[in-house]
Amino acid sequence: MNEGHIHADNKWLIFDKGDISEFVYGGIDGAITTFAVVAGAAGADAGVTWVLIFGFANLIADGFSMSVGNYFSSKADRDNYERHKAIEYWEIEHLREKEVQEIREIYEAKGFKGELLEQVVAVITSNKDVWVDTMMKEELEMTKDSKTPLRTASVTFLSFFAVGLIPLLIYVLAVWVVVDESWLFPLSCASTGLALLIIGNLKSVVTETNRWKSIAETLALGGLAAFLAYYVGEVLAKYFL
Repeated sequence: MNEGHIHADNKWLIFDKGDISEFVYGGIDGAITTFAVVAGAAGADAGVTWVLIFGFANLIADGFSMSVGNYFSSKADRDNYERHKAIEYWEIEHLREKEVQEIREIYEAKGFKGELLEQVVAVITSNKDVWVDTMMKEELEMTKDSKTPLRTASVTFLSFFAVGLIPLLIYVLAVWVVVDESWLFPLSCASTGLALLIIGNLKSVVTETNRWKSIAETLALGGLAAFLAYYVGEVLAKYFL
């Protein structure tokens, strides 16, 4: 089966592994930061309106900030790659013998010897593009990210917003449907916990680590953030409201 299909071996239909990584970390950040806002508001005994105002303000502002950060980080990595690639082309043109020797040393270190080594060197150095790509990978250990900075930023923002919206959904519902307000925060906790459980599972796929350890770490981080936010909100409300 081609890379990109979902099945038991964790291959994906639409997203490659890099996109899943961006989705996971954007989703974790979105869920935890928004839930912290909800928990702080619950600790301060704030009404539904205030939870929604601050929750959505956080969701949009933090999601945008994170996506912009990823955009510039991805762009810087790509620009750095292109700069080094241009240098390699220049060196091939102006320092040809030195670059040929570097190719020879690279493949000699891989175990090639004698006539076979010289044949490999001759084939690689006969094509500038292949030559430069080989130097980028073997000498500089650099590969070009297939994702554009805009794609990276978009996946980050969408995942931050989509998963970060989950802690707020019950409060949005409470605007349209009569819901006992004492149930709002517990239901938000439950839905956020489920979201973090799913995201933690996906994180284990991306990082190739133990599933239950990844889930436990994600849930613990979200729980700690909520605990701190709740009691900070409670204390501040007690002394300033």
